[in-house]
Amino acid sequence: MLSWIAANIGTIIICVILCGIVAGIIAVLITDKKKGKSSCGGNCGHCPTGGICHKQ
Repeated sequence: MLSWIAANIGTIIICVILCGIVAGIIAVLITDKKKGKSSCGGNCGHCPTGGICHKQ
């Protein structure tokens, strides 16, 4: 088992870093959603779902 870890240490480190980045992004998205922030630019004329998200 130890030899497998030693042979793949680079892959393991990269995977841990990427998982940390993804977890950070998800945490920011959840925090922004709780604060009421949105990624919507408000320009529904150019959005394919403009008629769905903002009822007029």
